[in-house]
Amino acid sequence: MTEITRLFDFPYYQLENKPNTSAFVTKYNGKWTPISTKEYIDKANAISRALIKLGVQKNDKIAVISSTNRTEWNIMDIGVLQIGAQNIPIYPTICAEDYEYVLNHSESIYCFVSDEEVLEKVKKVQANTKLKEVYSFDYIEGCKHYSELFDLGKDKNNQSEVEDRKDAVKPEDLATIIYTSGTTGKPKGVMLSHKNITTNALDSGKRVPLPEYGETRVLSFLPICHIFERVLIYVYQYSGTSIYFAEALDKIGDNAKEIKPNLMSVVPRLLEKVFDKIMLKGEELSGIKKKLFYWAVELGEQWEPYGKNGSWYEFKLKIANKLIFSKWREALGGELGTMVSGSAALQPRLARVFGAAQMKVMEGYGLTETSPVVSVGMFRDNYYKVGTVGKPIDHVEVKIAEDGEILIKGPNVMMGYYKDPEKTSKVMSDDYFHTGDKGEIDTDGFLKITGRKKEMFKTSGGKYIIPTLLENDLKQSLFIEQVMVVGEGEKMPGAIIQPNFDFVRDWIEHKGHTIGTSDSEISASEIVINRIQQEVDKYNKNFGKWEQIKRFELTQDAWTIDDGHLTPTMKVKRSVIREKYDALYEKIYRP
Repeated sequence: MTEITRLFDFPYYQLENKPNTSAFVTKYNGKWTPISTKEYIDKANAISRALIKLGVQKNDKIAVISSTNRTEWNIMDIGVLQIGAQNIPIYPTICAEDYEYVLNHSESIYCFVSDEEVLEKVKKVQANTKLKEVYSFDYIEGCKHYSELFDLGKDKNNQSEVEDRKDAVKPEDLATIIYTSGTTGKPKGVMLSHKNITTNALDSGKRVPLPEYGETRVLSFLPICHIFERVLIYVYQYSGTSIYFAEALDKIGDNAKEIKPNLMSVVPRLLEKVFDKIMLKGEELSGIKKKLFYWAVELGEQWEPYGKNGSWYEFKLKIANKLIFSKWREALGGELGTMVSGSAALQPRLARVFGAAQMKVMEGYGLTETSPVVSVGMFRDNYYKVGTVGKPIDHVEVKIAEDGEILIKGPNVMMGYYKDPEKTSKVMSDDYFHTGDKGEIDTDGFLKITGRKKEMFKTSGGKYIIPTLLENDLKQSLFIEQVMVVGEGEKMPGAIIQPNFDFVRDWIEHKGHTIGTSDSEISASEIVINRIQQEVDKYNKNFGKWEQIKRFELTQDAWTIDDGHLTPTMKVKRSVIREKYDALYEKIYRP
């Protein structure tokens, strides 16, 4: 039996133990197209043979940039890794200049792109890089198609060299460099070994509720270039799960209805958007239907796991599930029992409402530098508590430093930052990785994240403010899409807020207000400002007087990844927001 110690062992393990005729399924020209475990391995071997014929050596770097998750990414991943080379995944949404930086810093010699949009960005900088060739997954005129490698690798005469290369790869060898989308400065290249990721996939996989037998369908749409989704893909391969790749972010609902997933990974921002849409639908109801809808939501907001609210509550919840929540499940395919959430803090209210609706959200915590999973909730065995990120997984030690910082030790901790021993030494001490996050472990062993160490600031009065706590509360408002709390060295905290323009437009129409509905008109409207003030007042009540938002300003544009407001994992780039909206900042403090 294949022992899994390197990333390319996962598909071979699946072939031996749980071969699947639909290992990966991607939609091409409107049709879901599966690939079997055997075909996946055969194609990966053809890629390996071709890359060797192209002169790719051990430790060469191959960049892969894909706008969406797709079968080809995974074939390339195994084809590259099993010859001792490294896969360099790059976020598709970063600018061409950042492409140039990552390609040069990693010294990538070949690049595989998904589509024309990505190709155009690469072509802008290709002459300034060491790239020998660019291949595309889509058929694009003037660009080599990646199927040319299947033709090149069709002849199996050098398969023995592939096998020798595979045998030579050690668990401690570098597997990938993942460039983190830092909120400041140039991206850092996180070096992760085969051992880092395989141990993390095997240890965190125990927490994922995947059945031993029968078909399980997973919908994958979070960027596979991010370690969170990538590790889950390895977990799913280990379990013999059928992995369906969503066409795009805005097609998730449609795709879910088509494939009826049992499980999917999410980020809190996506769940917030799903919930906002549900609430908008509720607003459109009238009479008894509207009353029932809001009764169910209110009931859901009180949900506690394991029947802790008692039999009368559970009886009412059964009614709410039958009348209201069943429709929510239907909108996501009807068979979704679990969602795994990562990358940012999840509002406890969302965890409760979706849990009540029988779509439990298991919140996890981790960083690229920890491969990534440190802890994750699991409904089985009482390993789940709302408001926490579960308990640490096997073989990972979590320690809380005296200043509250979370420190991590284990086989999942990175090899270091590529070409940057100085930055590596700054975050490591005695085998412990300093996360920069603050947290606490409760008496039951659950980890709770309380904020970012470096994002804390002091007001001029010497009071500490943890902006993320305020921001997470404020983002529960349907009127607020994004928010950044400011005020370091100032007399009180303030906030720069991006309204939820779509929701506000619907609200304006629903209320019959005679105000403009462009983004700039919404931001300037006294009616909208006063309504958002009500929301700020409501959430301020959860905090001490010194922490409360005293003034805020609204931005006239939406914060996006493409425009640089947000990282690819939807985190606010604080330095960018502060600089971009300096006039609003000055208006808050020096009106």
